[in-house]
Amino acid sequence: MTSLRFPVNGILFDCDGVLVDSLEPAAVAWDRWAATYSPGYDFRTQVSHGVRAADTVAELVAPDVLSAAIAALEEEEVRGADLTKPIAGSVALTRSLPAHVWAVVTSAARRLAVARLAASGHPIPKELVAAEDVEAGKPSPDPYLLGARLLGLDPDTCVVFEDAPAGVLAARRAGVRFVIGVGDHLEDAEVDARVEDLSTVRYLDGAIHLG
Repeated sequence: MTSLRFPVNGILFDCDGVLVDSLEPAAVAWDRWAATYSPGYDFRTQVSHGVRAADTVAELVAPDVLSAAIAALEEEEVRGADLTKPIAGSVALTRSLPAHVWAVVTSAARRLAVARLAASGHPIPKELVAAEDVEAGKPSPDPYLLGARLLGLDPDTCVVFEDAPAGVLAARRAGVRFVIGVGDHLEDAEVDARVEDLSTVRYLDGAIHLG
C-alpha cells in the first residue's frame, strides 16, 4: 500500500470490526437470543453491520416485548464478551495515543463495548459514545457529532475509522474530514482509504499515517 498521511486533531474509532473482532461471540449470542425471541433469524447472513442492536431487535419482535428482548440480547452478548479478540495492530495503536486525541463511537451498548475493549487488551478511552448516548444511531450523524464534541473538536478536524456502510454514512453526514475503511464489510461505502486492519496505522506529529 502507498504511504498516506492524514493531518487531523482527533481520531474517532468505531469499535466492533475496527478495534475488536467480536463477530463470532456476537453470532453465538444472537443465536441463543433468537431461539426465544426470533426463531429463524440468522445473524451470520442477516445482520446489518454497524447499526444498533436495539434498532435491529425492533424490526424482529413485537412492541410489547421489545424492552425485554433488548435486555436479554445485551445479557447474552456481555456473557460472551471475554471471547472478543483485538483487530491486528489495534492495541498498539490505541495504547500509543494521548487520551485527549481519541474516542470510541460505537453502536454497542456501553457495558458491552467496555467489556469487549477490556477483553481485547485496549485501554478504556476517556470518551466513549455508546448506543444509549444518542437518540438516533448510525447511519444518523448524531454519534460522530457527539464524539467530536466530547473531544472539544469540530468534526472536520477528525478522522473516523469504520468497517460498515452505516458507520461511513454517519461519519460523512457528520462532516468528518477523513474516513478510513477497515476490513471487508464496506461494500461500496465512500472512504478516503482502506486498510485490512490497523497494523499499518500510526499516529505521529498530528497526523494519521498509513503504510
